[in-house]
Amino acid sequence: MKINIITLGCSKNTVDSEVIAAKWKEKGYDVVFEDTKKTDIVIINTCSFIQDAKEESIDEIFTQIARKQRGEISKVFVIGCLSQRYKDELQEAIPETDGFFSFSELHKFLKEKDFDLLKFPNRILSTPKHYAYLKISEGCDRECSFCAIPFIRGNQVSKPIDTIVQEAKMLTQQGVKELLLIAQDLTYYGIDISQQRMLAKLMRKLAEVKGLEWVRLHYAYPMGFPYEILEVMNEFSVFCRYLDIPLQHISDSVLKSMKRGSSKQQIYKFLETIRNTVPGIALRTTLISGYPLETRSEHRELMEFVKEMRFERLGVFAYSPEEGTSAYELGDPIKTKEKNHRVREIMELQETISLQHNHEKIGKVLRVLLDRKEDNYYVGRTEFDSPEVDNSVFVNTEKRLNIGEFYPVLIKKAESYDLYGDF
Repeated sequence: MKINIITLGCSKNTVDSEVIAAKWKEKGYDVVFEDTKKTDIVIINTCSFIQDAKEESIDEIFTQIARKQRGEISKVFVIGCLSQRYKDELQEAIPETDGFFSFSELHKFLKEKDFDLLKFPNRILSTPKHYAYLKISEGCDRECSFCAIPFIRGNQVSKPIDTIVQEAKMLTQQGVKELLLIAQDLTYYGIDISQQRMLAKLMRKLAEVKGLEWVRLHYAYPMGFPYEILEVMNEFSVFCRYLDIPLQHISDSVLKSMKRGSSKQQIYKFLETIRNTVPGIALRTTLISGYPLETRSEHRELMEFVKEMRFERLGVFAYSPEEGTSAYELGDPIKTKEKNHRVREIMELQETISLQHNHEKIGKVLRVLLDRKEDNYYVGRTEFDSPEVDNSVFVNTEKRLNIGEFYPVLIKKAESYDLYGDF
């Protein structure tokens, strides 16, 4: 029997799918990812973070149901955040599906008495073999007004350090050279274990893992930030000078309504401290545009913030009202057209900033990890770029290079989101 797992949404879902794949393989199934060829069973790991993600998940379910009706596959199962959040409604609306399973029901789906996504150590990687995501905790204790994650994924539960290090060693033994640490709130790691933030301690342990070349940090929360992790980044070269901090907004009134626990002044000081402590660091952030209380003036304030801070990497979501969140009661007064216009304005500004950053790299030799071959180029990334969401480096060479290896690349040309260089 052959199982095809389709993963939608964030990198945390990617890890879940890899864990589930390993469990099915233990049971004798052949497991593949995102395979359009004939398979017996399709498992769709869904996302429901925002409206676009929900629509994408629903569309995928109907696509696979159509394949089932044509006889291309025998069964379709749906797991993940959409099943957790809307199981009863989905079962009624799409009875052709063979089953919807919430997180608490995965043990039934896998026919296991005890099964925990965080505790099961084995994985089948769906990423290229040289990098992997490493989830260090599940859930979130924050109360951000726009976010449904806490009641989808539950309260924060941290993996023990020894378990994480064991998993890191296992991955490096499989050829992984880059680990991307992920959690809903990375910097809150360990609070539920020892009432202390333990990320710096974990980082020191990971720095000892042989074979690791890069470790990258994703999804840091700004308030209560453990500044000692910056010293660890400076101390150990294995940590990329890269930090992903979703800030969401800069207007004091919007931040207060979002229940972010921070002010404009605190955020400016916070970012200044990071850049002064880790010179040359690349900061990635994510913003929300069109929040119910965001006036045009506050949108301009957000634009000015982006212009002043010159983030190396930046993404923007149009606000999506989510049932069960406190912001849902505010309604959705800003029209979709206006929200999309504001998103475009921010991203056009960021495109200019990104091009300026990239032009500064022309003439420099950068260490590049190759991810793939594309036409006449090898395509890779610098330490300042995470896979799938950040910039790429296109390497021109007549030599035969190895995917998953590092090479010094002389940058010759820059575009808004890509670099071109020679080896």
